[in-house]
Amino acid sequence: MNLADIKGSAREKMKGYCRVCPVCDGRACAGEVPGMGGTGTGSSFRANLEALASVRLNMRTIHGAGDPQTGIELFGKKLATPVLAAPMTGTPYNMGGAVTERDFIGMIISGSRRAGSLGFSGDGADPSMYDYGLEAIAHEGGHGVAVIKPRAQEAVIDLIRRAEAAGACAVGVDVDGAGLITMALKGQPVGPKTISELKQLIGSTELPFIIKGIMTVDEASAAADAGAAAIVVSNHGGRILDHTPGAAEVLPAIAGAVRQRVKILADGGVRSGADVIKLLAMGADAVLVGRPLAVGAFGGAAEGVKFFIDKMTSELKQAMILTGCGSLQDIGGDILA
Repeated sequence: MNLADIKGSAREKMKGYCRVCPVCDGRACAGEVPGMGGTGTGSSFRANLEALASVRLNMRTIHGAGDPQTGIELFGKKLATPVLAAPMTGTPYNMGGAVTERDFIGMIISGSRRAGSLGFSGDGADPSMYDYGLEAIAHEGGHGVAVIKPRAQEAVIDLIRRAEAAGACAVGVDVDGAGLITMALKGQPVGPKTISELKQLIGSTELPFIIKGIMTVDEASAAADAGAAAIVVSNHGGRILDHTPGAAEVLPAIAGAVRQRVKILADGGVRSGADVIKLLAMGADAVLVGRPLAVGAFGGAAEGVKFFIDKMTSELKQAMILTGCGSLQDIGGDILA
């Protein structure tokens, strides 16, 4: 299995939905929602990549960090890498349907575990999508995180209970899904959450609770105040609101405000190990990867997912060697130019 074969296979299976471009920057798929693109002009999709590309690394080679360690403990799991799989759903209407929803999430969760990582399952316009994610998590012995759309309180709590029964190691709500077009089109109402509503959801479970879709310092503080175990700095892959900043633009200020109170994950435009080390240096504890792993799943099943996570982890190690970081704890703002 190699990169060219995986991409070639994915390009055929995702034809009309994802071009598997040489540079995945959202230009070819701008405005395609449903689809893999970003809403409107696609500027928010591109902002994620541009924000990461604007960051430079300080190269250092006089040190003893020749064998960097990328291990991390998160949500009670010892992981070999901070490169995690983002929650993704909608293979029929976002990716073309050549791979079924159940097979897709099974590939994501299984491939992540094989890579020593952790996969997130999602929720979608078809309620069975969430069920498939829980099935995949249960099949992997609870090695996965269940993420729920911001539905009505009672509905979210019911889905939390089902995640607990499936053995998920953590659960969360992607509040950045509040305005998803596809949910509205399918008659699945979602909306924003108040702090009191978040407190109710967090208090309803003993599992670590993640709030995904944080893009401002005030909302990061609100999530911490509500008792979240972790936040995900994310603009939903640039798919829901035109003209937002990239995640990397807002991450440093958010990390500065709440890093001592919650775990911080970040996603948006991660394409390489260099992108990973940049986000870690700006304050993230781990990163989520979306579109590249969708390509991996369609082009190479679970092994394709593992391939991309392994590739990014290897690139991260190389970047750590060349910036003088022996462990993830050594990665800080001083490696940024």
